[in-house]
Amino acid sequence: MPTDVARMGTFKLGTYEPAIHDRLGKWADEDMGRRIWEKDFTVWSPEDQPEIEDRLGWLDLPERMSAEIASIRVFADEIKDQGFTHVVVLGMGGSSLAPEVFRATFGSAPDYPELTVLDSTHPDRVAAVESAVDLKETLFVVSSKSGTTIESLSLMRYFYDRVSKICDAPGLHFVAVTDPRTPLEDLARKLRFRMVFSARPDVGGRYSALTHFGLVPAALMGIDIGILLSRARSMAVTCATAAPEDDNPGLVLGATLGELALAGRDKVTFVTSPSLSAFPLWLEQLIAESTGKDGKGIIPVAGENLSEPGICGDDRFFVYLALASETEKEVLDRLDALEAKGHPVIQFILRDAEDIAIEMFRWEMAVASAGAILGIHPFNQPDVELTKQLARDAMSGKAKADAQTPVSADSGAGLEEALKKSLSKAGAGAYIALQAFVAPGADSTTKLQAIRMALRNRMKLAVTLGFGPGFLHSTGQMHKGGPDKAIFIQLVDSPARDLKVPETDYTFAKLIAAQAAGDLQALEKKGRHVLSIDLGKDALKGLDKLEAAVGKLK
Repeated sequence: MPTDVARMGTFKLGTYEPAIHDRLGKWADEDMGRRIWEKDFTVWSPEDQPEIEDRLGWLDLPERMSAEIASIRVFADEIKDQGFTHVVVLGMGGSSLAPEVFRATFGSAPDYPELTVLDSTHPDRVAAVESAVDLKETLFVVSSKSGTTIESLSLMRYFYDRVSKICDAPGLHFVAVTDPRTPLEDLARKLRFRMVFSARPDVGGRYSALTHFGLVPAALMGIDIGILLSRARSMAVTCATAAPEDDNPGLVLGATLGELALAGRDKVTFVTSPSLSAFPLWLEQLIAESTGKDGKGIIPVAGENLSEPGICGDDRFFVYLALASETEKEVLDRLDALEAKGHPVIQFILRDAEDIAIEMFRWEMAVASAGAILGIHPFNQPDVELTKQLARDAMSGKAKADAQTPVSADSGAGLEEALKKSLSKAGAGAYIALQAFVAPGADSTTKLQAIRMALRNRMKLAVTLGFGPGFLHSTGQMHKGGPDKAIFIQLVDSPARDLKVPETDYTFAKLIAAQAAGDLQALEKKGRHVLSIDLGKDALKGLDKLEAAVGKLK
């Protein structure tokens, strides 16, 4: 492997290194780097397909978006100077994850608004965000690539109605980010939004961090988006000009991801330093939605506490992402212990927070090229629509009554038996996916993480965690289209309150219930192993009961 550690990272791959060297040699013979940059669809498919050539705009994005820096900065400064204290992003998946990474990594600069990302339709979460801001001093960024995302539009209708009751010109509190000529653009102009930002239509949502979807919220926080694009451009130039392929940072990582997955090491487990703790959530969508199809995939494990070697199976490999100023000897020692037990370990040390843009481009290139190894189309999401349709059926009362009835968290021995029965189906290379259709928050997250770690330690399996409906736009494609290796545990509750969605015939409680029901049916239609658990009216108490039941597993 090349020795430029700062640019390439550190790869400790053990017995898997020869296969990765061979792949890079084969790619050099095939001129892989040049073909990707020339947007050659044959990298991924012998025949051209929708969403290949017209979804490769991310390659030259760092250069092209430079022309937008000045106008975005002017807008951000206008918002700051007019006294807005909060910005709330209303978006899902690719529209919300990059803003959340930038918020968690950088925070707001002095005098710039505080940013909140609302990617939940749970009424308790919607109400919590509303109570945390002053609507008169809040700007809402409504983000949807398609312009039809039901979550984003429902949240927009709710807050537009609220703002219209206290402001004469409510549209001045709203901004839209969407592709050209979408229904959201039309609606935004009708309601006199302050601004409509047109995003690049040739960039898919999960590759859109450095488009308006990520850069507008970043600039509104006072982040220097010029530096972000400059860092991303430096990696793009390196990936475009590197010859041979084994000197290309994106292709080296892509070959590693793909070959390790073929060898059964398909659970990429992320470990970060504190400032980068949110970054794996963005990587999770990029990897899961890009590779999880045709029964194949690389399964990202984000937010898991670093384990001891004896707990991890031979389906894992570890990626450490850390700021240079935040590396910890204890973490490095534990990674060394994992490597000593045969687990591949990769390390990327960032000079500062702005280097996160370098990693964004590196991983985009890597995931796209890994798709060529797996033999999948990395830019579509063929199984996402199924859940949406089944959710629509549930909303309209057309849903079939053949889905399982959730097990009550109050059922005591019944819950324990249901857990035992479901987990007994875990085979070789399995993982557990916790799907929490509850309100995201500090308390719920703490309890869910405790359940997650207890399951991992007892079952010695990777355990993922996602809040619904957000994860439907992130890992949902992997759940339905990826390897049939998961035991799904769906968690639902009865919200403490409900909120009407203006100009519709539904409430947020009805919407999230329909989304949970649609996902449950979609998983069952795909033949997946899934257990649904009803946490009741008090989700936190329900989680306590679930944790107690997990503690009794043998």
